[in-house]
Amino acid sequence: MTRTRKRLGVNIDHVATLRQARRGQVPEPAAAASIAELYGADGITVHLREDRRHIQDRDLEVLKRVVTTRINLEMAATEEITRIACGLIPYSCTLVPEKREEITTEGGLDVLGHRDAMVQTTARLKNAGIVVSMFIDPDLPQVRASRQAGADAIEIHTGTFCEAVGTGKHEAELAKIRAAAAFGASIGLKVFAGHGLDVRNIVPILDIPEIEEFNIGHSIIARAVFLGLPAAVKEIADLIHGA
Repeated sequence: MTRTRKRLGVNIDHVATLRQARRGQVPEPAAAASIAELYGADGITVHLREDRRHIQDRDLEVLKRVVTTRINLEMAATEEITRIACGLIPYSCTLVPEKREEITTEGGLDVLGHRDAMVQTTARLKNAGIVVSMFIDPDLPQVRASRQAGADAIEIHTGTFCEAVGTGKHEAELAKIRAAAAFGASIGLKVFAGHGLDVRNIVPILDIPEIEEFNIGHSIIARAVFLGLPAAVKEIADLIHGA
């Protein structure tokens, strides 16, 4: 397989989380997006949750005006958020599971179990000219179901692998990711990855040729506390682009 330049999508949700802790105006997510682009991001990812715990509707409007690369909107397949997405028209939408009680997304989307909703939402988004991705666990039936639902891409949930690093169980999880990526590419899906990735645990994932893009947020913002955002983005962007 011919290797293409791998891309970094920087998730700026946790910049908004810090702002919402005081319900104030700073830090500004759009400013973080501009810095991320300047230091190597190939796209900006945000998750507009139903409870608006971090990213707000206004953030999307501002980001649409200032982002010069790509906006990837993570979203639940609900009527309200689908309507907002079709009005915003980001480059892509990633359908994710969402529970109000969770701290962060806990696993992949069950495309098989929600086939009708996935087909309908995917069709609406694609009719608006939006690329559609499914955030799924590295499970072959879910990969196949994503293709059948009309998705253009899958984003493989890497959280279980990241949690297994250092426990002696990560090789089995890595094998699942490799298999899901290879199968997805073989049936015409673009393959992305994300959740829990940082500058250390991403290294073996970078060797999977089918994975084109990595969406990373928490580890970048955590590193930025000590290094500053420009350096935190640049170190992982350089790692990904050099893979």
